[in-house]
Amino acid sequence: MATNFQRARSEEQRAQRRGAILDTAATMLTEMPVAQLSLNELSRRVGLAKSNVLRYFESREAVLLDLLGDASRGWLTDLEAEFAAAVDTAAGARERADTVAAVLASSLAARPVLCDLVSAQAAVLERNVSARIAAQYKQDAIANAMTLARLVDDRIPELGADDALRFAGATLMTTGAVWTHAQPSAGMLAAYEADPALASMRLDFTATLRQLLEIVLSGLLARRAP
Repeated sequence: MATNFQRARSEEQRAQRRGAILDTAATMLTEMPVAQLSLNELSRRVGLAKSNVLRYFESREAVLLDLLGDASRGWLTDLEAEFAAAVDTAAGARERADTVAAVLASSLAARPVLCDLVSAQAAVLERNVSARIAAQYKQDAIANAMTLARLVDDRIPELGADDALRFAGATLMTTGAVWTHAQPSAGMLAAYEADPALASMRLDFTATLRQLLEIVLSGLLARRAP
């Protein structure tokens, strides 16, 4: 394909090119789900041949894993302020736990791209990357999980650091599962509309995630109670 780009020579130019690819992919994800983002369309929009995009990212999935890491870090930065504004540190543990669950659910619901990436992580994004990219992503993911655990532990110290980390992992896995089930296909939507008895099976992402996180936190606190 024709392109106005010239091959990047310096590290700065390579970083700029990588940034342009990531920015373009991020914009595409505001327009379409992860499953519809193709390397061909990404290449077309960024103005590079697909082979040139592959000079900077080894696959479509490598691009998306990079975006998932960026989106996760951005979310955690915002989440600290959201917790600070909502959680009353003088309240009882149960009340603080419920507030933490509510903040997490609403915060994630406001970030559909992040939720879509999380839901695709294990089944799609980790399937077409090298060991090097996989290890790099997992290291970033561990760091992000530890940050989330710290934020939760700061608000619910009764959990302890180990259970806070367990809860952080459960939050991310539950988010991916609930997001998938809360995005029904056109056929399922039609079935819900045609049969009121089935409509109760349609999940509201925020409400379902909040309830499940409340249950997990309640269980962890109960296990630590004297």
